[in-house]
Amino acid sequence: MTYRAPVKDMLFCMKELAGIEDVAKIPGFEEAGYETAQAVLEESAKFCEGVLAPLNFEGDKNPGSWNNGKVTTAPGFKEAFKLFGEGGWQGLQHPVEFGGQGLPKTIGAACLEMVNAANMSFALCPLLTDGAAEALLTAGSDELKAKYLPKMIEGTWTGSMNLTEPQAGSDLALVRTKAVSQGDGTYRISGQKIFITYGEHDMAENIVHLVLARTPDAPEGVKGISLFVVPKFLVGDDGSLGKRNDVYCASIEHKLGIKASPTTVLVFGDDKGEVGAGAIGYLVGQENRGLEYMFIMMNAARFGVGVQGVAIADRAYQHAVAYARDRVQSRPVDGSLPGSGPIIHHPDVKRMLLTMRAHVEGCRAMALTAAATYDAAHHHPDADVRKQNAAFYEFMVPLVKGFSTEMSLEVTSLGVQVHGGMGFIEETGAAQYYRDAKILTIYEGTTAIQANDLVGRKTSRDGGTVAKAVAKQIEATEAELGKRDSVAARTVAKRLKAGREAFLQVVDFVAGNTKASPNAVFAGSVPYLMLAGNLVAGWQLGRALLVAEDKAAAGEDVDFMQAKIATARFYADHILTKVPGLRDTIVEGGDSVSGLALDAF
Repeated sequence: MTYRAPVKDMLFCMKELAGIEDVAKIPGFEEAGYETAQAVLEESAKFCEGVLAPLNFEGDKNPGSWNNGKVTTAPGFKEAFKLFGEGGWQGLQHPVEFGGQGLPKTIGAACLEMVNAANMSFALCPLLTDGAAEALLTAGSDELKAKYLPKMIEGTWTGSMNLTEPQAGSDLALVRTKAVSQGDGTYRISGQKIFITYGEHDMAENIVHLVLARTPDAPEGVKGISLFVVPKFLVGDDGSLGKRNDVYCASIEHKLGIKASPTTVLVFGDDKGEVGAGAIGYLVGQENRGLEYMFIMMNAARFGVGVQGVAIADRAYQHAVAYARDRVQSRPVDGSLPGSGPIIHHPDVKRMLLTMRAHVEGCRAMALTAAATYDAAHHHPDADVRKQNAAFYEFMVPLVKGFSTEMSLEVTSLGVQVHGGMGFIEETGAAQYYRDAKILTIYEGTTAIQANDLVGRKTSRDGGTVAKAVAKQIEATEAELGKRDSVAARTVAKRLKAGREAFLQVVDFVAGNTKASPNAVFAGSVPYLMLAGNLVAGWQLGRALLVAEDKAAAGEDVDFMQAKIATARFYADHILTKVPGLRDTIVEGGDSVSGLALDAF
């Protein structure tokens, strides 16, 4: 179950597709070019391969435990997290002024993939801390930032997101947790939160909970939700830890996957701390704007979950390839071997492995390209450039999150299939990736929620303007591919053209019918997301093919470049070909979703 970080492919994507050298021209990122990226990724690979990956299988089997409100994490996790913090990995992307390294998201996203591929249960803790830090950086007061961010960024303290309640899952308008002002700048928080990742654990000195709650006079619905910092231990003005706050872990969930990540039930205000009844909290920003601030956390986390999809898929792919090279079964159908040989010789096994590989490389390229536009959107000195990149990035987020995670289910399932009967046996490890991947299409917004975002905010609201701008870029890549003489380039150009034309028909359908026929449009929302994600990933592989052909012709790393070309062609022939069919489902299939009466189900 050895993991090898795909540093070479990541660096190829960062240099040739995401444009890391252009990112390095942005003020503040001058030292974050290709050489820095290479050095950081190589060090990250060493840590993930040597420290985190060996803990993954054991953590699944011995995932830690709850006892009287305290959670003991899986064997080795506490020591690994200490090393993670000491190595500066928690602060990779965060501002230098609070102790971070200030590196771009383009580099951070690649490191995030490695950590999650090595050990996704472990990686959830720093991922949630990143989200909490992002919310404080955006909306927190100077006092809150100074008090909490340095310790979070150095990895001494961790963060958690507290949204969900028993009656309020995706519908946060139903949040009931209460926050009562004490007149001294503090609030008393009471209520219950469920599904809180790393809401209690033994890996850090303190946990900074970001909690959604309502003040007594708040308006109903989402416009009456506020955001609060509720630390596990109160923090003095000098940064020292004080009394235990009134937040208690009532239990941890027993889950299908990510078993070593404690998913907690937290009770606030049950008088189980040292501060009296009601957890002490501190308002972040203004009252009744909590969902707006929390969405910052959620958007960052959604991108991160998409990267988790790429990560777990790559881990499953590596595992499957290793098994297929070793497992000897049957003579190849072409008679290329005199007797039984490794199953990697069989055409259908090669098809499954190439499907896994092509999906991983396409989604990795999509995520890293999106990360570079995030860097430009937030840090470029030109306002027009920031605006253009922000629009592109926002369009990409539901694709990175939704498509990459749905992809991970297909890829991890194929990983089990490659193993045959042994894949169904837990000891081989293939099943763990499949189980771990399932949560990715659910948390931080289900695939349907991402699809609704793509339809409503990202397509219908602007009449498809941004979507059509993306299609223009794809068309330019088609034109470049069409100038080539190779079969691979012409094949990818042909499939991209068909996919782009189908995409534009869907965009016009969505933009033109969302208000008039919402049920018909939203019935095809997830297929639309899958179509768009498939197309954009294929587009990135088409761009990669152009670069790889040039470099192979120049004699540069020929084997690697030929593999990039072969993977892009396979994607075009076997995955991108699904796009026109999805167009038919979306544009013509909406009525059939409503064809069966509700009482007939």
